[in-house]
Amino acid sequence: MLDIATQLVRTTELQAKAMEVFLVRAKGAQQRYTTLLTKALGAGFSDTSSELPLPWQLASTWQQYVLDVYQRGLITLDTLRQRGNDYLAHQVAGKPPVLHFEYEMVLDARQFAQPVNYALVRIVPPAGTIIDPTRRPYVIIDPRAGHGPGIGGFKDDSQVGVALKEGHPVYFVIFFPEPEPGQTLVDVCEAEQRFLRRVCELHPESPKPVLVGNCQGGWAAMMVATASPEDTGAVIISGAPMSYWGGSWTSGEGNNPMRYAGGFLGGTWLASFSADLGHGLFDGAHLVTNFENLDPANTYWDKYYHLFANVDTEPSRFLEFERWWGGYFLMNREEIEWITQNLFVGNDLWAGDVKVKDSALDLRQIQSPIIMFASMGDNITPPQQAFNWIADTYTSTEDIKARGQVIIGLLHERAGHLALFVSGKVAKREHTQLVSVLKSIEALPPGLYAMKIDEQKRPDGSVEYEVEFVEHRLEDLVARLNRFERLDEKPFAAVNAVADFNQRAYELFAQPLVQATSSPVSGWLGRTLHPLRVQHWALSDLNPWLWWLEPTARAVHAQRQAVPRSNPWRKIEATVSTCISASLDLYRDLRDAAGEVVFFDTYGPLFFLYFQGQASGAAQLPQGAAPHPQLPPAVFEVGGYAAALARAGELLERSGVPIPLARIERKHALMKEYAELLPVLSEHAWKVTRGQQDVLVRRDPERALLTLPQLLSDPSDRSRFLQVLDRIVGDREFVAEPTHDQLEMVERRRLSSAPARGRRLNSSPRQALSPPGECSCN
Repeated sequence: MLDIATQLVRTTELQAKAMEVFLVRAKGAQQRYTTLLTKALGAGFSDTSSELPLPWQLASTWQQYVLDVYQRGLITLDTLRQRGNDYLAHQVAGKPPVLHFEYEMVLDARQFAQPVNYALVRIVPPAGTIIDPTRRPYVIIDPRAGHGPGIGGFKDDSQVGVALKEGHPVYFVIFFPEPEPGQTLVDVCEAEQRFLRRVCELHPESPKPVLVGNCQGGWAAMMVATASPEDTGAVIISGAPMSYWGGSWTSGEGNNPMRYAGGFLGGTWLASFSADLGHGLFDGAHLVTNFENLDPANTYWDKYYHLFANVDTEPSRFLEFERWWGGYFLMNREEIEWITQNLFVGNDLWAGDVKVKDSALDLRQIQSPIIMFASMGDNITPPQQAFNWIADTYTSTEDIKARGQVIIGLLHERAGHLALFVSGKVAKREHTQLVSVLKSIEALPPGLYAMKIDEQKRPDGSVEYEVEFVEHRLEDLVARLNRFERLDEKPFAAVNAVADFNQRAYELFAQPLVQATSSPVSGWLGRTLHPLRVQHWALSDLNPWLWWLEPTARAVHAQRQAVPRSNPWRKIEATVSTCISASLDLYRDLRDAAGEVVFFDTYGPLFFLYFQGQASGAAQLPQGAAPHPQLPPAVFEVGGYAAALARAGELLERSGVPIPLARIERKHALMKEYAELLPVLSEHAWKVTRGQQDVLVRRDPERALLTLPQLLSDPSDRSRFLQVLDRIVGDREFVAEPTHDQLEMVERRRLSSAPARGRRLNSSPRQALSPPGECSCN
């Protein structure tokens, strides 16, 4: 424990840093606001075809503009009426998934012994799409975070569409509007395990299914992969918050307001209170409200002005998206409490405190490659939350390698949270490349990699992509993402303690009264009158005051007289819209910056005064989990033929050089060509062997080379070893032009393969490979 003077000094330093960051953020917000206003005011009439309009020009175009505004306004209002009707129709239909593709039921978990409101469906391929049942199936898990399922297959260019175009069978995990009584997130995990096993049964000749998890579905996919590693192929998680305390707290970068929500709300008690008001049901509309508050400019102005400004083309796209955005689903009290207490505030997923069937979930047990897709522009799941769990789970780079794990990071520069699994551009680029290179990812040696996608234009104007993988050390990655060594995460330990206190106080003093006064009717009424729902059904055909709107809008469509964007009044309108949007952005930036400094001024002193020493940035072992593999010195001499091959491959690798896709594919092909010369090992066992040998080579390359003979005591193993070595070095598709260092290493490796322990290295490879007592002359 720190003495009181040191605690006060630490507290003062934290508050000073928080204020410094606030001033930088406030200055940046003002600069962005000024830049946007200057650009808007200067761009309105900056084209060469026109100058600042004269008064008579404004007067002469005023009448046409007023008529255009009147018509656009009516069509916009009618589009909102259609949105309300779509919302009601979706409610009456039972809120089915908004999948763009047809589907058929495979398993309905509502019929399980422990029922949950989930189901597994098979995507029916569109006409003309050929599916190969022997190719690896894809299982996509959508987020259950307020909205309904289907966003992963929302359009042709989507995660579902990309996998179908490549000929893969695709399955989708959907869920229904209301939970089954008493279901928990652990029950859901067990149901999803059954889904995965069923997909394996349906495709016995295929590789293991790929699990794709979006946002909340990402950590659900990780839980399933941990609980059922034997049934799981690669795991792809997009925008998945795995380490909830992480975020950006650096000068000059945007902050992440959702990170501080638990502290501002006093912990998790409010979720319990909301569920109790709903008679045991938590309304997903509350979560959607939090999302909308993140971007008031878009929520209250931009999306509606974009519809108004493009009313002749935009309504169909607007209605399509709003059909998903306006579908609010429910959770049990047990589910939302588990999520908020174990994840949002507790940050316990990586720590092994989550249990399924009485066994702790240890993320180290995942045997298949893990691909993480995040974005610098995501203000809901920042890269720190997507990636920091690796440092929390694995103690070092060597720990990752020794366990045979392959972890890939793919980082987008600008995409927002929803764009990671909704945007057609992201689907065509990132998701398409992930599907196409998955075999290559599985062929990568254990380690931590960044996936880079370079865009190249062909002579005909079409685009092709080049993919390469760059290996990184975990220690370097954590330092790059967390410039303050994650010191800014420590106050969240105080939030966790305060949340636990408030939760217990609510359960003791208030919960009995709230539960006694709530009823199914009051719960239904509260959900119906939620502002997000009211804005839908109030502007629909349920409203008798809107009887005139539909026929009037039809008449306006028939007599539409649109004015061009070059109209000076439309330019003024666009400029005013930009100013309004910029003002709302300024409000958001200042609000979030002020909230951040208040958070650290509140919980920083609490941490240093009361909780110092209870939180650590170092990785901790899950309860009951085995420590990470230790590699004693004697391990250099054990492992046999498999270890020798893996060690030779690692000695031949050129560390620090990007690995192009073509090289990985060639390596995969070589393994098939030389199958009769390779040891018979499972894929995971081979990766563990490769990873452990990589650690040994990096630890002591000289010793790793000199101890090769102890691994090849069997003459047949030595013969097979040299055959593989010669073929690889002579393969110009795999090694285009061996470097001097590589050739020298190969020759030393041949020499060092002599079986006698401590034998002097000879100058002749034949002499070196001859067993003792044999004549090595030829």
